[in-house]
Amino acid sequence: MDFDIILLLLGAAFVAGAIDAVAGGGGLITIPALLLAGFDPLTAIGTNKVQAIFGSGSATIAYASKGHVNLRKQLPSAGFVLIGSSLGAALAFVIPTEALETGLPFLLIAVAVFFALKPDLGDLDRERRLSEPLLIGLVMPLIGAYDGLFGPGAGSFYMIAFVTLAGFGVLKATAHTKLLNFASNVGGLLVFTLNGAAIWWLGLMMGVATFLGARLGATIAMRFGSKLIRPLLVVTCLALAAKLLFG
Repeated sequence: MDFDIILLLLGAAFVAGAIDAVAGGGGLITIPALLLAGFDPLTAIGTNKVQAIFGSGSATIAYASKGHVNLRKQLPSAGFVLIGSSLGAALAFVIPTEALETGLPFLLIAVAVFFALKPDLGDLDRERRLSEPLLIGLVMPLIGAYDGLFGPGAGSFYMIAFVTLAGFGVLKATAHTKLLNFASNVGGLLVFTLNGAAIWWLGLMMGVATFLGARLGATIAMRFGSKLIRPLLVVTCLALAAKLLFG
């Protein structure tokens, strides 16, 4: 692989890590970059899982170190998500993803409209609408399965689940999303690796850039809270929807 292509992939990974730490959607940048570099879709997704672990792990550490999330309390949810993402990744090798590609843009547009038009979304918690067992044992693993199967937009779906169902404020929801992103990336990567669909040396190089970008993004998000997260989430969802609709 040419050195200039590697540099472009590292740059894409850094930017993706920063954006993903704030609003999710880093795969919007890294997966197309890997496809343009000449990798087939399954290898691009698998290699993206390698680098994504570094980004979600970096953001998780950053938010936890500032007290925005209790990682020990989140471990059961992360465990269920890991199982869900493993099952979803296994399905990626046996079923076509065209239906997901068709419906996903409209789901992302709906998420963007929700965060753009709902005026009372801030960093304060609100009333919970779904019991914790159902959220942990059903909703989050389903999102994890989607992340393992396809991936783009999963962070936004975790985010809206925490905001609408758990009643979390925007910053708290963002912080809690990252460990689940990490777990779903690990679960998916295990399956892609077993099937030989991950380029580890490249994923690790991109992972270092993603780690640094995610630290920057998380720091900025914690400083500005919902004032930054909400508009960036809206822009990210719309950009990802446009990418899926128009190529």
